[in-house]
Amino acid sequence: MTALRTAGRTSLVDTVVDQLRAQLAEGAWSVGDRIPTEHELADRLGVGRNTVREAVRVLVHAGLLESRQGNGTFVRSTADPAAVLRHMRRADALEVLELRVALEAEAARLAAERHDPADLRRMRDALATVVAGGDRDADADVAFHLAVVEATHNSAFVEVYRFFSAQVHEVLVHALGDREMPPIDIAAHTALVDAVAGGDPAAAERAARDLLKVPIEAVRALTAHRTA
Repeated sequence: MTALRTAGRTSLVDTVVDQLRAQLAEGAWSVGDRIPTEHELADRLGVGRNTVREAVRVLVHAGLLESRQGNGTFVRSTADPAAVLRHMRRADALEVLELRVALEAEAARLAAERHDPADLRRMRDALATVVAGGDRDADADVAFHLAVVEATHNSAFVEVYRFFSAQVHEVLVHALGDREMPPIDIAAHTALVDAVAGGDPAAAERAARDLLKVPIEAVRALTAHRTA
C-alpha cells in the first residue's frame, strides 16, 4: 500500500479526508477490505485519533466506507460520488441534455413495459404540477421525469437518475431562466404519459426523444449564435 503523506496542521480533517479519498481511488484498498484502525491511520498521518475518526465519518456519510460495530471500517466503494457530481457540474447544457436523451428514452421504454396503476397516478399528478406551475417550473419538470424513471421498477436506474437529477435541475434553472430557451412543452410531456399508459415501449421511447429534441436544438442554436 502506498504510504500516506503526513497531514499539515491546517484543516486537518479535510486533509485526512482528501488523502483517504486518494488512497481509495488509487486502489490501496479494494471494495470489502477493512482499512487500518484509527490508531494505525493516526500514526501514519501524524494526526490525532479524533481527527481520523471525523474523517472516517465523512467518508462513511459519502458512501465510500462502512463502519461495522465491533469489526472495524470497510471499503464500500472506491468511486467517489462527490467527485462525480463535481465533474457533472462542469458539464454544459448540451452535454447534460444529450445524456438525458440516453437515460430518459430507455426509462420511458421500460416504464411502458413495467408500469402499474400507482406509477401512472404519480406521472399524471407530476404532469398536473408542471401545468399548474406554468411552462418554466424546473422543479416540477424534474419531479415529472423522476416519476417516469421510477416506473421502470429498476432500483439501480432510479438511484442513478436521482443522483443525475441534481445536475439536470441546475441546467434547467439556468436554461428556463434564459428567455431565448423554449418553455416546457406540455403537449410533449402529455404524449409521453399517454405512450407509457398505452403500454407501447417504442412510442414511449420516441416520445421521450421528441420531448428533448426541441431544447437540444435550441441550445445548439444559441451556442452557435453566441460563439459566432
